[in-house]
Amino acid sequence: MTLDQLRIFVAVAERGHMTKAAELLGISQSAASAAIRALEEQHGVHLFNRVGRNIELAQTGHRFLPEAKAVLERAAAARNVLEHVSQTVTGSLSIAASQTIASYWLPRRLASFHEAYPAVRLSVSIGNTRQVEANVLDGAADLGLVEGRTESDILRRTKVDVDRLMLVVASSHPEIAEVAPGHSDIKDLRWIIREGGSGTREVLEDLARREGISLADLQIFLVLPSNEAIRQAVEAGAGATIISELVVARAVAEGSLRSVPLELPKRDFAMITHRDRQASLAQMALKAHLTGKT
Repeated sequence: MTLDQLRIFVAVAERGHMTKAAELLGISQSAASAAIRALEEQHGVHLFNRVGRNIELAQTGHRFLPEAKAVLERAAAARNVLEHVSQTVTGSLSIAASQTIASYWLPRRLASFHEAYPAVRLSVSIGNTRQVEANVLDGAADLGLVEGRTESDILRRTKVDVDRLMLVVASSHPEIAEVAPGHSDIKDLRWIIREGGSGTREVLEDLARREGISLADLQIFLVLPSNEAIRQAVEAGAGATIISELVVARAVAEGSLRSVPLELPKRDFAMITHRDRQASLAQMALKAHLTGKT
């Protein structure tokens, strides 16, 4: 007994006519007749009574019809499952990412995503947190990755990792006085910071508020638009900065930078998407990949 035989049997039973059933299935009348005959001979039963040029279900056929339909329905359900599981994820994804994430956290993860989904084309633009948020809101990016706070309430945020922050100076920088254990005197430092709208600058702004002062109370020596420029300026002895451990870990290990004790909260790396835009299969696959829920 095959699925094709069951399919032909059901079609003939529902139409009461061999030729009409064959036309519906796109096969010849002789092929339909042969399938019914083979099914009857294989099991030693009569499924139909021939009445003139028409046929009608025999008692055995009446009993067999609901079972045949049930088998065909289960076969269709099984096929749908396999088609869904094997569905190829294709298309393109536009990703906007803040500098720390784009330069230090994202590349290896995108490489492994490409291995898993080679048919997905990826493009990445880099900006600060405010710029990434704007790109997702206006549709220039399918999704964003940020370390700073977002302001719009029509964005979904999904945590993808945690980042550790460090206060660093050049190895030749004079020792910094502590006002309390784990609390350096931030007003006594000359600062090199990122531009407004960056998540890294936001951390220093929060720290200043925690100390009861404003950013204007600090000695801001230099504002630079990239983490790499800041790292090189600090290594050259131009001042201090608060920056992701991902950016300066090697320089600290090699001795060109020195970490200064300062209690700093960890911050989340987050994926942001627009609430009103339906996610594609590629977006869902990337989200699962970055959150470790594959």
